[in-house]
Amino acid sequence: MAYKITENCAACGTCIDECPTGAISAGDIYKIDPNACADCGTCADACPMGAIEQA
Repeated sequence: MAYKITENCAACGTCIDECPTGAISAGDIYKIDPNACADCGTCADACPMGAIEQA
């Protein structure tokens, strides 16, 4: 199951640097490509806002 970024995203960029597959794209609220997500949870662990959860 892939992860998703919620509306609590502060667009800080921390998760992009942590994602080993490059599944996260920048924007007002960042997005995770579910087809590229390896379901590793690294992004969720790194997010200072707690804005990433399992989809």
